[in-house]
Amino acid sequence: MTPPEVILRAAWPGAVTADNAEAGFARIRELTGCTLDDAALASAVAACVAERKIREPVRLPEGALQCHWTLELTVAGVAAVRALNEK
Repeated sequence: MTPPEVILRAAWPGAVTADNAEAGFARIRELTGCTLDDAALASAVAACVAERKIREPVRLPEGALQCHWTLELTVAGVAAVRALNEK
């Protein structure tokens, strides 16, 4: 599985939320069983954002006092995961 595939599969079927990126990456490793380090996961997240398959993970939700890290698929990301699942 490629690093971007790890990211997409981790976000399926629901979003991954964490207090920060490092905790999010730990959760991705827990969900997927991958052994990628934080740098590789950060690169994979950046690639998925660039391809518009996930939303920008660091956001300040309305009414929140601090930013949250959320890994959430876009419509294109859902289609990509479904295509992966058909393989």
